[in-house]
Amino acid sequence: MPKRIFHFRRGAADRPADAAEALGLKGANLALLASLDLPVPPGFTIATSAWREAIGVGEDLPQALRADLRGAIEDLEAVTDRRFGGDRRPLLLAVRTSARSQMPGIAESVLDVGLNDRTVDVLAAELNDFAFAYRSYRRFIESFAGLVFGADSSEFEEIFDAERERAGWGEEPCSVAEWRALIARYQAYLDDEIGLVLPQTPLEQLYGVVEASFASWRRPLAASHRVLQGIPENAGLAVTAHAMIFNERNLNSGTGRALSRHLQSGESRLSGEFWLGSHRQQEIGGRPPVIDLAEQEGAAAFPADIDALTRHVRRIEAHVGDAVEVEFMVGDGELFLMQSRLARRTPAEAIRVAVELVKEGLIEEAEAILRIDPASLDQLLHPTIERSSDLVVLARGMPASPGAATGEIAFTAERAQEMVNEGRAVILVRNETYPEDIHGMHVSEGVLTIRGGTTSHAAVVARGIGKPCVTGASSLRIHAANGTLHAPGLVLREGDRITIDGASGEVIEGAVTLQRPSLTGDFATLMEFADRARRMRVRTNAETPIEARSARAFGAEGIGLCRTEHMFFEGDRIRAMREMILASDEAGRREALAKLLPIQRSDFIELFEIMAGLPVTIRLLDPPLHEFLPKSGSEIAETAATLQVDEAVLKQRIAALEEFNPMLGHRGCRLAISYPEIVEVQARAIFEAAIEAGEKTGDAVVPEIMVPLVSLRRELDFVKDRIDRVAAQVMAERGRTVTYHVGTMIELPRAIVRADSIAEVADFFSFGTNDLTQTVYGISRDDAGNFLSTYMREGIIERDPFQTIDVEGVGELIAMGVEKARRVRPDITLGVCGEQGGDPASIAFFEQTGLDYVSCSPFRVPIARLAAAQAAIRAQRGGHRGRGRRQEV
Repeated sequence: MPKRIFHFRRGAADRPADAAEALGLKGANLALLASLDLPVPPGFTIATSAWREAIGVGEDLPQALRADLRGAIEDLEAVTDRRFGGDRRPLLLAVRTSARSQMPGIAESVLDVGLNDRTVDVLAAELNDFAFAYRSYRRFIESFAGLVFGADSSEFEEIFDAERERAGWGEEPCSVAEWRALIARYQAYLDDEIGLVLPQTPLEQLYGVVEASFASWRRPLAASHRVLQGIPENAGLAVTAHAMIFNERNLNSGTGRALSRHLQSGESRLSGEFWLGSHRQQEIGGRPPVIDLAEQEGAAAFPADIDALTRHVRRIEAHVGDAVEVEFMVGDGELFLMQSRLARRTPAEAIRVAVELVKEGLIEEAEAILRIDPASLDQLLHPTIERSSDLVVLARGMPASPGAATGEIAFTAERAQEMVNEGRAVILVRNETYPEDIHGMHVSEGVLTIRGGTTSHAAVVARGIGKPCVTGASSLRIHAANGTLHAPGLVLREGDRITIDGASGEVIEGAVTLQRPSLTGDFATLMEFADRARRMRVRTNAETPIEARSARAFGAEGIGLCRTEHMFFEGDRIRAMREMILASDEAGRREALAKLLPIQRSDFIELFEIMAGLPVTIRLLDPPLHEFLPKSGSEIAETAATLQVDEAVLKQRIAALEEFNPMLGHRGCRLAISYPEIVEVQARAIFEAAIEAGEKTGDAVVPEIMVPLVSLRRELDFVKDRIDRVAAQVMAERGRTVTYHVGTMIELPRAIVRADSIAEVADFFSFGTNDLTQTVYGISRDDAGNFLSTYMREGIIERDPFQTIDVEGVGELIAMGVEKARRVRPDITLGVCGEQGGDPASIAFFEQTGLDYVSCSPFRVPIARLAAAQAAIRAQRGGHRGRGRRQEV
């Protein structure tokens, strides 16, 4: 039979191999502290194996466990020189449940086990403090009856109030007789109303508490939590019992929390708080209720040895290898450590502490990298809301892009632009966004949509440009005709202020105070650690100078995806684009494209200059042409007048270009094959820009041209041939040589299957995981929000595949594509540029698969750098420990 009882005292502890599983967190931690020769109250832990044994035999505790408990008490009596139920120096116990993780619903602690009608007077005589002794007895009766008998705590409150009114005492009884009268009423209530009698034998009290604690493992709340956390029922519950510490007795007693470091500075110095005695005694003593352990005055007022506390806390930190938080008690000047854990900290504090530990030589850089959650960096890169109780939440949607923003409501991209030009901060509010809204999204502080999910157009674009975004706020309604936004019980108009929180999905009435991000030197140091550790490069998805500069500031090593279509939605650009689309023949299209050539060239020159010799991957025009055409009646009329075409003819042309399923329609390389003049103009703009930027900066520019939506090798052959011809023409005209690469975005299953053939002519692959996920699943990401949340809630899928790579499906295909491509061309460059390129879990998979780089939105570049470093470290370690790895705590 497994061992049931494990003892601990300062300098000695029984510790099984898997202490947390056998003893729970509390029991394992007390055993650890004891083994480190730190002051802990002596006691023992009843192991989870005893719970399994007890549950297996029925209601009562097994006789073998009762016998072991009697032996444990005898051992504790010898250590403490006290007797359980003794006539002098009675032994009292604090009994606490101890699960393997934080567990709501299990039994609360029961203190002062061992007090009865006789030992309460023995304790009062020993301490010369009858009020404290009876106060403790009252507390024991209430907690014991609540746990073991199921008594309602409010009943005891009513009895207390009634006895106070009858006897006429104040805050609590003033004499032994008054206390005894109150205790007698408590016991009478248990006898008369509950039908049970408080045990007067300390061992029976202990048996009752242990049995009821064991039973609490199966309470509904605890069972629900176990299911959510995947904890099996037979993991069981441990129970820890230790000698009582009278930490509330007087002003030489109290409870505290100590930190091994000052988390704001990372400095190795004691900090924390200590609460003196009880509330009533604080008032009588006239001393401060809370002592700041970091202050000299606080240290002077501390009733125990502050230097000893400092040594003990540092001893734990040295063992654990990280900043720790220690709960402790002082009983009449004597210090006891009760619990230790890794110090809870904000993301900024976590970075600061990790960097300081490296500087002090306590951990390696790799360990510091592994200690930071990459996703937590989002909080350091975006504004957040200063929370207060008076926030009025109008609606809740989906947290689509992190950060918070305040601004005036604008219902159209055009109106947003006009309001911003007037110096006003704007929140763009739409039912959903379209490609033609991009210029309005760029100038707005944030974006709110009524429909859509976390992978909708609004969400993807907002993440790409670093704008806060809330999507799917379905309790709101836009009345376009009236220019109003209807929330439950409230109507808002253009110009009214709202705030959105892209981290929580909240839409808040009015303007609120925002906390602006501040990237410290420690952040930069952590990024240096990450860059030294990672193998994969990190590029960015960017097509505007603002995005490119932001990405470079965040450490991007080039552009992995420049979506040229995003460059065509403003002013003269959209007019020229529409003129090209509506042209009746190639000559007309070329005439319109000639107007776009200098614009595209200028855009590319600026991107090349910002990237200063780093790779820039430019994707040729991808979306179907109808996305560039006007949709509303007023826009159609305005376009017809501008282009001097008949409005009816324009409507016919728009109708002709509409597609039933544009995601799988006339787009990508299919456009390039149908209208090769588009490719030729874009290629010319790229090559001319590369020459001019190289001449300006003195650094050779090596552009990478990406052909989208390829499924057949002959498609790539066709487009690449046009690109090569233009390259030869430009180099002949300019008398300069340009080195360039032509590759493709792998985003269709057939391209994966034929990756070996396509790799023979492609210089690089960039896996477009957004469309690849759509085509593998047969799901439109713009519509997926309607049902994917149900899939996750019902357990059909664990994660949204548009945010985290589906390893078993999409991931398997990517691995196949990598293997096929490298088999025929070992030097081919392989990357990824979809949403998952900035997702830490996906990045770990891409490291395993052997991709060369990931590309993500500018504000996710630091997250990707850190996640890539963690993936590389874990791959290198292969399960081996390095110096400074965290030990148990």
